[in-house]
Amino acid sequence: MSDDLDAVFSALADPTRRAILTMLLEDDMAVTDVAEPFEMSLAAISKHLTILTRAGLISQEKRGRVKWCKLEPDALRAASVWMQGFGQFEPVNLDAFERFLDAELGESEDSSP
Repeated sequence: MSDDLDAVFSALADPTRRAILTMLLEDDMAVTDVAEPFEMSLAAISKHLTILTRAGLISQEKRGRVKWCKLEPDALRAASVWMQGFGQFEPVNLDAFERFLDAELGESEDSSP
């Protein structure tokens, strides 16, 4: 379980990956649509998606010629259970998590040059 938690927390440590998770809260997305708002190559986005997939936070499937990404919210359950062990954290509420991510990403965009 430790390796799984390491993968989840490592994946969540990157702001681009958190932004991708926020986007996928709405609906499944094609990889090209995930890449669209970012100023990086499709190859770079694919690396981020691979990390999210290995952490179990998203799944990817091919539908025809298009690769789709889907959020796997249950992947956060182990991290939530682990944090609850400290007695100071509530279970992960995905709506609250989305609001947190929106606030964090909004602040980082505001501070961009």
